[in-house]
Amino acid sequence: MALLGQFNTLPIVRQAPPGLYLNGGTHGEILLPGKYIPLGAVPGTTIKVFVYRDSEDRLVATTETPLATVGQCASLRVVTVKRGVGAFLAWGLEKDLLLPLREQTRELRPLDWVLVHIALDPKSDRIIATARLNRWLDKTPPNFKEEQPVKLLIESETPLGFRAIINHTHHGLLYHSDLARPLLVGQTLDGFIRTMRPDGKIDLALNPIGHRPIAPLTDQIVAKLRASGGRLPYHDKSTPEEISAAFGVSKKLFKQAIGALYRDRQILIEPRGIALVGQ
Repeated sequence: MALLGQFNTLPIVRQAPPGLYLNGGTHGEILLPGKYIPLGAVPGTTIKVFVYRDSEDRLVATTETPLATVGQCASLRVVTVKRGVGAFLAWGLEKDLLLPLREQTRELRPLDWVLVHIALDPKSDRIIATARLNRWLDKTPPNFKEEQPVKLLIESETPLGFRAIINHTHHGLLYHSDLARPLLVGQTLDGFIRTMRPDGKIDLALNPIGHRPIAPLTDQIVAKLRASGGRLPYHDKSTPEEISAAFGVSKKLFKQAIGALYRDRQILIEPRGIALVGQ
């Protein structure tokens, strides 16, 4: 059976002028409109699609990828607001996602960003967004293990640190004292479970336990690059002595830092050194 609000691999039953009809199990045939049909998709084969409802409330399939599926959380941009109905959010599909008025926690305006959970409305069986995250998160005991890698979504800032959503299911806290720089609400990043506390709360970290944070080093490298005109003669082939003399750290930490800057597209790693992007 096809699952609403999820990716499904469905058999292609037949082709017609509107597009391909897929076997949705108890949902019957589900249309994949012609504009979404990839090459090689023909009756008798299967295709991976996302299933949701169109503007006429019919089940429809798409090969587009939404920013989040049912059961996940995401920071989404408000496209329009309809008085008495709610806000419509951009989530990567042709039809915008409704955040009903009853599911909002503050007044929203077009271009605002809002952190939401994607859910199936039990009354209408429609996909909706809700900003009332506490209704959906922390419903089951967490089964995380200390030092486990996790995906984090920053929800809010507190006096102690930043509250984050862990793997779309539970809350945890990143302490200010462990962070090299402030984070942004709606930011997604990789992290680790630091401590599973007896009171059920979860402490988080951005680096493996016992691993020295490299964020201050990345800031130092960028500052030196800017001061030297955008280029430095250091790279992963430089000697440990050269790295230590220039930055006061081990070569291992230096390689981790330039790797992080490269992944963030802030620098280029060249045969003779490193350079700021755009230099």
